Amino acid sequence: MIPATFEYEKVTTVDEAIAALSNDDTKILAGGHSLIPAMKLRLNRPAKLVDIGGIRGLKDIKEEDGEIVIGAAASHADIMYHTLIRHHLPLFTEGAAMIGDMQVRNHGTIGGSLAHADPAADWPAMVLAAGAAIEVQGPNGRRRIPATEFFTGLFSTALEPNEIITAVRIPVPANGAKSTYQKFAQPASRFALAACAVMRFADGKTNIAFTGVGENAFRDTGAEQAITGKAIDENTINAAVNAALEGVTVMSDHYASEAYRKHLAKVYLKKALMMVK
Repeated sequence: MIPATFEYEKVTTVDEAIAALSNDDTKILAGGHSLIPAMKLRLNRPAKLVDIGGIRGLKDIKEEDGEIVIGAAASHADIMYHTLIRHHLPLFTEGAAMIGDMQVRNHGTIGGSLAHADPAADWPAMVLAAGAAIEVQGPNGRRRIPATEFFTGLFSTALEPNEIITAVRIPVPANGAKSTYQKFAQPASRFALAACAVMRFADGKTNIAFTGVGENAFRDTGAEQAITGKAIDENTINAAVNAALEGVTVMSDHYASEAYRKHLAKVYLKKALMMVK
């Protein structure tokens, strides 16, 4: 449980962090709750860590130009307790409270979670359901990646090698929107064996996202089409549940078989839809 030798650099600006990433063996250190355990097991052996915890502004949470902007270094606890999030995105408040334990919530960051892209992590499903965009910055400047295009596979994202996440941007939901995050957690790690995030807008548009089910978090367009624009009742909920996971390769491991995980996902979709009626 001792990591291999590595160099350490603490940066104070995003530009410094990007410059330090010119070496392929360099990793960004944010909260460290995914990277450090992997390093202790020597599953990950970076030559250098670049600590972005001291960059001013990366922990800010604010409303700007009709969007809620969450800095990449905002901790799970920062998000969970923030008044703006509680008011506009109860989905995030609810979901952040389910992440790990108190120590993890106090130190782990939303940007670190998204960049790591664990297939059972919580934030990917939540940002997908919320219609978020991931703001990143690299040597060629800034760009925004829709959450629906960000997660590309197992522990894989659309981030370029020298880019870092700087913020998550979520359109402020119009009045009348409802949202929830429902999760069946692995009892030791608190990662999702199956979890579902739903945002239901006042006009009936419904975003549905899963994590813990496939090799990466995803929006379930089949389930969405079955319920968008329709009243939520027993019939439409059953239609959405029956349409869910069509064409998805469901994971199987020593925690849950494919059949059990698929069953859990549908159960938690039903729970989520009942919460946003």
